[in-house]
Amino acid sequence: MKRICFIVLCFALLFSSVSKAQTTDTKMKTFIDALMKKMTLEEKLGQLNLPGAGDIVTGQAQNSDIGKKIRDGQVGGLFNIKGIDKIRDVQKLAVEQTRLKIPLIFGMDVIHGYQTAFPIPLALSCTWNMEAIETSARIAATEASAEGICWTFSPMVDISRDPRWGRVAEGAGEDAYLGSQIAKAMVKGYQGNDLSKNNTIMACVKHYAMYGAAEAGRDYNTTDMSRLRMYNEYLPPYKAAVDAGAGSIMASFNEVDGIPATGNKFLLTDVLRRQWGFKGFVVTDYTGINEMEAHGIGNLAQVSALALKAGVQMDMVGEGFLTTLKQSLKEGKVTQKDIDNACRLILEAKYKLGLFEDPFRYCNASRIQNDVYTPDNVAKERAIAAESFVLLKNQSDLLPLKKTGTIALIGPLGDSKSNMPGTWSVSTDLQKAVTLRAGLEKAIGMSGKLVFAKGSNLVSDSLYEVRATMFGRSLNRDGRSEEELRNEALAIAKNADVIVAALGEASEMSGESSSRTDLDIPDVQKRLLAELLKTGKPVVLVLFAGRPMTLKWEQEHVPAILNVWFGGSESGNAIADVLFGDVNPSGKLTTTFPQNVGQVPIYYAHKNTGRPLPEGKWFEKFRSNYLDVSNDPLYPFGYGLSYTKFEYSELELSTKQLKGNQTLTASITVTNKESRKGKEVVQLYIRDLVGSVTRPVKELKGFQKFELAPGESRKVSFTITPEDLKFYDMNGKLDWESGDFQIMAGPDSKNVKTVTVNWNK
Repeated sequence: MKRICFIVLCFALLFSSVSKAQTTDTKMKTFIDALMKKMTLEEKLGQLNLPGAGDIVTGQAQNSDIGKKIRDGQVGGLFNIKGIDKIRDVQKLAVEQTRLKIPLIFGMDVIHGYQTAFPIPLALSCTWNMEAIETSARIAATEASAEGICWTFSPMVDISRDPRWGRVAEGAGEDAYLGSQIAKAMVKGYQGNDLSKNNTIMACVKHYAMYGAAEAGRDYNTTDMSRLRMYNEYLPPYKAAVDAGAGSIMASFNEVDGIPATGNKFLLTDVLRRQWGFKGFVVTDYTGINEMEAHGIGNLAQVSALALKAGVQMDMVGEGFLTTLKQSLKEGKVTQKDIDNACRLILEAKYKLGLFEDPFRYCNASRIQNDVYTPDNVAKERAIAAESFVLLKNQSDLLPLKKTGTIALIGPLGDSKSNMPGTWSVSTDLQKAVTLRAGLEKAIGMSGKLVFAKGSNLVSDSLYEVRATMFGRSLNRDGRSEEELRNEALAIAKNADVIVAALGEASEMSGESSSRTDLDIPDVQKRLLAELLKTGKPVVLVLFAGRPMTLKWEQEHVPAILNVWFGGSESGNAIADVLFGDVNPSGKLTTTFPQNVGQVPIYYAHKNTGRPLPEGKWFEKFRSNYLDVSNDPLYPFGYGLSYTKFEYSELELSTKQLKGNQTLTASITVTNKESRKGKEVVQLYIRDLVGSVTRPVKELKGFQKFELAPGESRKVSFTITPEDLKFYDMNGKLDWESGDFQIMAGPDSKNVKTVTVNWNK
């Protein structure tokens, strides 16, 4: 009886939820229908226009160029305007001095936190902790909404397997499955369960699509790939974000199939709307429509019409829609229905955000003190940052360090506030960030001694350093010679017990328009590191990076390497937590690290060739390999060490013969063999051994992260269904095929336990 009552209750709640959603949709349609009947063509085109805010001064919006455009009904929203007073000023123009009083939508690049800067997205992905990632987005939304922002241009879900591309720092790595889980967590964190609440913001999934596969890793470059690869390996995270309810999508800069994504009907309409059922709106990236002229698709009027017809609703900065669509309508190049559909989707977004009900719902100044950069937010950021660091090497258990004795902190990134938050941290106060020097000093206290020397500049080329430290991220280049800086560092190292070398990239050496062909630690820093090793002192390399780097020499010569990426506001404290063992590192790589740049692109889920290199071999003539280096990565996908040693049992399966929709349980026992508690990420991979199209050598299909006390064991189980076996075939059909499958589990993509099963339909 209780079970029947429970089922009835569940159906009642489901019906109530569906009924409420239908009522809301009906109210929204009625409201917008009535509003659009009143709108002129010019007012509709104005809603499609998203200019940058420029330098609006509080109290002066009325007299600005943007202010005039708002009064004239030529603006649908603004982006990257910061400050609640400024936002209130321009919103008042929209709702008090325009004919129809339509509110503006305010967007910002809230990429990995707002005032409280969290680790860069690539680092966040290395936590493999969906709860932590969702928390980071939830805090970002709470802080941004407290200062007037209701729309973020995040998450970036582009899959990338080329570390030369600087924007790999902004994504979740190389894997479609993991990227999809992170995409869902980020959308949920930003949008919550009710977008009309004043502490949620609308997500904008970017960059649609395949931007991370740009040729040669050069930003904005062409992308060209088969539909099979597109659907199986690159599109899943975008779809996951759409399925999670993302309110908007941003078109990417690159071309796909010879047509820029901004004007690509296949991507924006056929896939996004017809196949996936997306209901939100599409915005271009910065001047994305105008840039189609340089691609060679047509003049501004032609490419604006192309973009609208393809499925773009909002034009960021370029004003092609605003200035050309009226004439294109007269010429029959676009229809009134095209314009009305675009306008409706923008108005629907504003309605869902509650802006028609209260245009100033995000302008409550009292929230700022309670919600922004709070001690609780900062504490959570510190914990998440420490969880994102990846221990790459720890020879003879050099780490964790003791807080006693003398520690020499050496390196150009050891005392730089502005670089700690990482790229695309536009809304944080860089000077609030905690440097590594400050973090170590606080952790050591009176127990030991910390000495510091810069040791070198970032790079030997002064002009390169300027390009690599833009947007207020200068490392304040030292005018002394390389030898003078190095000798100063060696002098303090001489009397130290251990050396912590803070080396790597500056934060703006990754991110947008920061592609690199050389992935080594910069030249002058590498020479400094070699000299520090010659002192005979134990050296810990604390590596700052926004991408996988080539560390073969470092792996061979440096006893301990901790990759800390860029950890956000509390970087210095979080790094100190891990270096001294207050936190046991648990980060795992979400991108493969190559031995050298010649291996790029390199990724774990590769296909076999007809002449694969036999397992365990370095080279064999007439096989798929290199003469000068093995096929192996330096560090594989999923790799990461701990101060704890984890032991894995053999993999157990509930059965080895399955049929139809049966489920398979795969179990493996993990034991903490040390005296320190630690977190481990158990990863599940599957290989389809024979398919109608070739399949990767392994694909991630599940993972679990958990903590084990000293000596504790845990049996970890995964439930596998036919859904996990599906892939897109040559006909574009998503299905699975009968045959043999390898089930694999382990601590990373290389070190796995494997059992084969047979599964028939």
